[in-house]
Formats: sequence, structure tokens, C-alpha cells
Amino acid sequence: MAIDEVTAAAAREFATRLHAAPIAHSTEPAATFSVAPVPTVAPTGRTSSSSADVHTLTGAANALRRGEVRSVELVEAALAAGDKADPELGVFLSRFADRAREAAQRVDEALAAGDDPGPLAGLPLGIKDLLTTEDGPTSAGSLVAPPDDRRDATAVARLRAAGGIVVGKTLTSEYGVGSPDLTKPLPVPRNPWDATRWTGGSSAGNAAGLVAGAFLGALGTDSGGSIRMPSAFCGTTGLKPTYGRVSRAGGLPMGWSTDHVGPMATTARDCALLLSVIAGPDPADPTTSNAPVPRYDLDGDLTGVRIGVDRLDRIGGAVADPALAGVFAAALDELTALGADLVEIELPLYPELAAASIVLTLSEALTWHRPNFAVRGGDFFANTLATIGLAEAFTAVDYVQAQRVRRAGQEAVTALFDDVDLVVTPTASIAATPYDRLDRMFESGEFFAVYAPYWNVAGNPALSVPMGFTADRMPLGLQLIGAPFDEALVLRAGDAYQRRTSWHNGRRAL
Repeated sequence: MAIDEVTAAAAREFATRLHAAPIAHSTEPAATFSVAPVPTVAPTGRTSSSSADVHTLTGAANALRRGEVRSVELVEAALAAGDKADPELGVFLSRFADRAREAAQRVDEALAAGDDPGPLAGLPLGIKDLLTTEDGPTSAGSLVAPPDDRRDATAVARLRAAGGIVVGKTLTSEYGVGSPDLTKPLPVPRNPWDATRWTGGSSAGNAAGLVAGAFLGALGTDSGGSIRMPSAFCGTTGLKPTYGRVSRAGGLPMGWSTDHVGPMATTARDCALLLSVIAGPDPADPTTSNAPVPRYDLDGDLTGVRIGVDRLDRIGGAVADPALAGVFAAALDELTALGADLVEIELPLYPELAAASIVLTLSEALTWHRPNFAVRGGDFFANTLATIGLAEAFTAVDYVQAQRVRRAGQEAVTALFDDVDLVVTPTASIAATPYDRLDRMFESGEFFAVYAPYWNVAGNPALSVPMGFTADRMPLGLQLIGAPFDEALVLRAGDAYQRRTSWHNGRRAL
């Protein structure tokens, strides 16, 4: 198709430009730290230790209700963890410690009085700095800050109304685009499993902060994998909901037709709790759906669930980590043990939809940024300019053709889900990219080994959960995808898998 030729040419141009002006790399030694060991054979069920339970959102919520812990203790622990991790990992762009402490005190007083402050009462949360908050300005991870808006984005307001406590705004790739620019005076995201590697983008601070314990849950955005990629690279759990399930009002746009707001946490159960709060129609965002928000019943049973399996090795096999095949096979065995029926499939129009994602998202991003590019180009990250600048090579014909490809792909995916209940793939065939290779991800093919953008164009809900490690103990992610608005089954499958495994329990030693 013509769209593939345009995209291939643009990708080659991008790689050339990056090679001509590579990202600068720090000469300082990387931070070192230990990570709590993860067993190779995971126990069945959840731990009964209350100290372990408060490291998950749902565990902490239950402990608060039982009076086993106070919100002020949870918030102080999160703030202390943030103090320790932030300088090494680049978790935050702004922090709201005093406001968080005051909110925690109010929650504890309400609970002591027998009141119900909400399902997220007293729980510390991080907010990606592409979503506006009343606590402080939104920087979008850029020196070219957007207009100051101190209103809560709809999803943030819903978290707060449910009792959640915002402890800070987390680091994002600049406007959700590209990779870090170490020449700019902004925090650098580093992977909590190996500080010489990237976290993945663009919800970088969320993933690192969850592993470090700087908060128990977070809100991210995902236009081409920005929730699922860092979740996979950092060993956390993240959900891109169905397009229209969660309001985007108050979020800074990257691609209007591919942007999603969604939860990030330690477990699928935690993500279900967050989604139950933030999902639903919003008059401020006309793209939100009136589809009812169901109860997320997580019963641990996948008996009779038909799951289509696509290894996608025809796409990213050339750069796949050697451990991927075995790790993915073991994950499939766990799904089978849970009662699922697995069938081999091939995702329809995969290269075409991946190409359409590039054309649509970058074209829509360029319409937003072009005025500032013209007058403040030097203040943007070089990678942001190069990535969004790809859209200058696209024409109106390319954009329309990409929309036609999208429609054909959505129809084909809909037909696929007539035959299966879920789809499972690796989230990526690679682990987190080292900084010394980051400027060559296009050239090497590693960029295309992240299997996320396809689902932004299709619009289906997609969940990434940890499924194991590479030989050098870097996390790998499993991606579970459902039919539109069937987050309930996606989350049930993710939770069931995590009941049998403990890959999600890996934490940086604090």
C-alpha cells in the first residue's frame, strides 16, 4: 500500500537525522541499587503478610478499612520512597508533599469518625504530567510549557473524589513524544532494574515510581504504547482502556484519535479499582462513550475462555531477546492451566495498522505543536522535533488513506473477536533499551518490536502484565487484549494470571 512506502521513507529519514545528531549521554556513573529477588517458581495465591499487602493499591485500601494502617503512614512511606528514588530514577516533575499530608490527615479523621471517604480513600497516587491538576502547573516534561491550567483533568478529579491523594506529577517524555534529551535541564528517566537503561515512554515516571514505592497507583496516557511500554520495561501493570472508556478532558493531546487515559499499578486488580473510578461518560469530552461501566469481578477462573495467540515474531523476531520465546511459552502454559483454550491466530493487517498509527498520531501532533516549533524550536528536545517532524513528509492523501486503513483494520479485528474472547501477544519482543542504543531504535528495528500502537488505532482495551525476565534480569511484558469495552474480561485474565505468578512482586529494595 502507498501508506507503507511513505512511512518507510519517513522512518529512514528519521534514523538518518538521529544518526546525524545523536542524543547526548551522561558521563556520570549510573546509579546502582539492588532489587528484591523474584522467585523463578511463583507461589499460588496472594501473600498473607500485611506488610506485603500495603504495597498494592487494593491491599492498602483493605488494610486502611480494617484499621491496620493509617493514611498518614502510607503517604509518609510513599514520600520517603520518593525522596530516595527520585534523584536516581527521575520519577517526578513536581511534588505536593504538604498537600498530601493534609489530605491523609483528613482521611484518617473521616475513617475514625465512621465516614466513608471513597474507594481510594487515603491512597497515594501519581499523575503523569500531561494531565492537569489543581495542585500545580503542568509542564508536559518540556521547557515549552503549555498554558497554566490549575483545574483537575476529569480523570484526576474522579480519583480525588474517590479519596485518592495526589503526591506528585510524574515525569513524561516531552509532550508524550520520543526519548529523553540529556542536554536539557530536566530529570532523566532511568529504569529501576538497571539505571543504564530507559524506562520506556512516555509514562516513564509512573512505572519507575511504582517499582520504587513512591505511590501505589498512577494515571498515565497512551497514544502508541505509552502506558504499556514502560509497564513492560519496568515490570509493572498498565491498562490502555477502550477508546472512549475514560475521559481525556484536561489531558494535553498528542494524537486526538489515538490518545487514551488509563491506570498503572502493581497488579491488574489495582488497575481494575482505578478504572472503576475513572471510567464513564463525561460531557467535557464528547468522545467518551455512554457504554455502562460494569463491575470488575475478578474470580481467577478462565475456564472456557478462548484466547488467540500471536507471537508476532514475523514483526520483531530479528531483534527479539533470546529469553522471550521461553518466557512467553511459560505464560501461555499458565493461561492454559487457568482453563483457557488457546488457538493460534495472525492479527489482521498488522503492518498496515502500525503504519497508520505513525501517520495519524504524528500528523495530529504536528497540528498542535507547529506554531511553537516555528518560534521556540531550540527549546524542544531534538527527538521531539525529529519525531513529530516526520509528519511534514505526510500529505492529506496519506492521512485520509491512514483513516481508511484504520477502518478496514477495525472491521477485521471485530471479525477476529467473533472467534476468540481475548488475544495475547508479548507487549514487546525486547527488554528496556540501554541508553547507548536509544538513538538507534528506529535504525535497529527495536522501535517496531514494541507491539502496542496497533491497538491505539484499533481502539481495543489492552493490558500489559509482567511475565518474566531476560537472562540479565530485565522484565518482559505479556499483553492481553479484549473486544471493545470488555475491560472486565481483560482484567479478569490479568488478575488470574497474577494469582499464579509473582513476576509483578519485584520491587526495588528501599
